[in-house]
Amino acid sequence: MRITGQSLAKFKYVQKNKTYMNSKIVFVDSKLQEEFSNLKDSKKENKQLYNWIITAFEKIEENPFCGIQIPKKLIPKEYLTKYQIKNLWKCNLPQGWRLLYTVKNNNVVILSIVIEWMSHKDYENKFNY
Repeated sequence: MRITGQSLAKFKYVQKNKTYMNSKIVFVDSKLQEEFSNLKDSKKENKQLYNWIITAFEKIEENPFCGIQIPKKLIPKEYLTKYQIKNLWKCNLPQGWRLLYTVKNNNVVILSIVIEWMSHKDYENKFNY
């Protein structure tokens, strides 16, 4: 793939002959965005979770496919119906926390839409492990 000077700014890096486009992080709804904002000013444990999520956001912005893709047959039906997603990605955070997001292309920018974060125990329950 040949990249022109104009489109070069859109691409972050090339790895194994694949060019990855930057993505924009958005939240699936305003409630989740508010919960995230509340983490920043909360007690120490939640502040730490906030920092881990910020680090994950930075990685996802550079490469929206940096997480682990959840097989389609394992995507909870709740996500398929409530959010009408076609893919689901997992980013492992420290201490067993998980960040779940989906990737969509709106023809202008790739959107990485944060669905939720949860503890490892809650993740295992949701995915029936």
